[in-house]
Amino acid sequence: MADKSVIGNIEARVRQLIGEHRQLKELCAELTLQRDALRSENRALETRVRELDAEVARMQLAEGLAGESRNRDKARARVNRLMREVDKCIKLLERPEE
Repeated sequence: MADKSVIGNIEARVRQLIGEHRQLKELCAELTLQRDALRSENRALETRVRELDAEVARMQLAEGLAGESRNRDKARARVNRLMREVDKCIKLLERPEE
């Protein structure tokens, strides 16, 4: 008689564990979907931030070049940096092929 109750308890515990496993498996799948959605949203927002940063930089450059802003020095520095970069590119193009 005692053997039957021990076996019954083990069977009940196994069924409970199987049920809990299924629930956790479903929860894991749901959380994985949420994670993927959040990653995608994060990438989109990071892209948007980069675009807005570039737009702000362009606006500051335009204001600085117009001479009506405190960004004049920044604009000059950026133009100088861009000119140096163009000069480097031209030098690379003028190099003989190796």
